[in-house]
Amino acid sequence: MSDLFDAKTLDYYSGEAERYLSSRPDNVSRHLYSFLEQLQVGAHILELGCGAGRDAEAMIAAGFEVDPTDGVPEIAAIAAKRLQRDVRVMRFDELDVLNKYDAVWANAGLHHVPRIQLPLVLQSLFQALKPGGVHFANYKRGTSDCRDTKHRHYSHLTLESLRELYESSADWEIVSSLEYEGGMVMKVVLLPGWQ
Repeated sequence: MSDLFDAKTLDYYSGEAERYLSSRPDNVSRHLYSFLEQLQVGAHILELGCGAGRDAEAMIAAGFEVDPTDGVPEIAAIAAKRLQRDVRVMRFDELDVLNKYDAVWANAGLHHVPRIQLPLVLQSLFQALKPGGVHFANYKRGTSDCRDTKHRHYSHLTLESLRELYESSADWEIVSSLEYEGGMVMKVVLLPGWQ
């Protein structure tokens, strides 16, 4: 089993897929439209951790080509039903393509990757993007890895440590980063700087 993912976290989402997704708000991520504004309509977007498919649905409706993925088969099946299309089952450590996507949308998922393995995942995202591609991810804020009451693993990061992780993984150009006042997440939009 790869150290790039946490089995207990995947087991939780697998066993609780229906209940977890039905408890989530059905509106799209508050960061989605500002992310899409950076792209031309029709851009090819990889979505990591698509959950119920609400963001993918909005991106498709807005005219983007979307490849929705989720690392949990039960969740991918629920999203596929909503989207009326295939949703690929893929963990973050299984991404292995070069120069394929214009953008990678990773809302509320990469924070489950163990901190020590995050640079390897970020490197694979970087390689999956076309030159000039855009990547969005948000993370939990804090200083140490932990598990919640449902045994899910979270890598809590400071903005400085997050920047260091991105900079150590590849030649990213950080376009914007934001800590939310009293919030639990950080938003980072990055642009690969290679030609």
